[in-house]
Amino acid sequence: MTVNIGNVLIEKTAVLAPMASVADRAYRIMCKKYGASYVTSEMVSAKGICYSDRKTASLCTVTPEERPMAVQLFGSEPDFMAEAVKIVLEYSPDIIDINMGCPVHKVVNTGAGSALMKNIKLASEITESAVKSAGNTPVTVKIRSGWNAESINAVEMAKALESSGASAITVHGRTREQFYTGTADIDIIWQVKNAVKIPVIANGDVNSAESCINMYEKTGCDLVMIGRGSYGNPFVFREIASCLKGENYTPPTVEERMEVMLEHMRLIISMSEKTEELAMHEARKHASWYMNGFYGSAKFRGRCYMLSSYAEAVGLAEEFVRLQRSRRL
Repeated sequence: MTVNIGNVLIEKTAVLAPMASVADRAYRIMCKKYGASYVTSEMVSAKGICYSDRKTASLCTVTPEERPMAVQLFGSEPDFMAEAVKIVLEYSPDIIDINMGCPVHKVVNTGAGSALMKNIKLASEITESAVKSAGNTPVTVKIRSGWNAESINAVEMAKALESSGASAITVHGRTREQFYTGTADIDIIWQVKNAVKIPVIANGDVNSAESCINMYEKTGCDLVMIGRGSYGNPFVFREIASCLKGENYTPPTVEERMEVMLEHMRLIISMSEKTEELAMHEARKHASWYMNGFYGSAKFRGRCYMLSSYAEAVGLAEEFVRLQRSRRL
């Protein structure tokens, strides 16, 4: 099965969430390789794009391996958003996404991200300005259930954004006040799905085929988005795709996990403009996530944060595999 977001056709399995400082190009490529049907860039400042920030602009590049892919923008001023969209179109994204759900203080304090859940009028104006600039490129918006438990307004927000021309809405079933704690509210996603005619993408607490299918069934959503559930686990997309197709799925062995972890490390290093040592500083957290859940992983994960070269990562992976094998004897 497939879902249309504007003129973009997406397989109805699971898609990768935009995650700042996590879902960089190497991460996106790994997730696409293992079955993510759609990915989104890290969050990019609309104002930064307009002021030609070199780092911000580099985040907008879309490679063939990542398509279909969206570039996600955040901002609180319609004029800057309109101009940023024009600039981003030069990179030929399949979709432009607007972040209205980020809960971090440095984004909220600028009036962007989830702060826009408190100002539906401005959110609508930002969306409308982006849609006008985007031409035939679909514009989607990612929101939360509300600002806090006393202001759950995702339905009202989604209706307004649909009227402003949004081609799809992603709903993270948590309030800004929750950040990433507690349990995602599946019911609010169901309410949004039943209130709008455009596709709704459900986000929150999905980390397996079982939880993904539950999200589809309980919300009626058009697509499911996975964020933290993909940490060190790009295999989750293959698991979901296999299950939805009625195919058998075999989880990766620890040996396979370490091979993929090292492949991921090589990608990070090759795509970085920094030295190997500095690139490994960014890769450390990913290495630790691949080891999560295994015997002795706490100790090894701690050692991951001391890695300074790829050779050290190879040695640590080999040692980790030996430990797991010894447990089988």
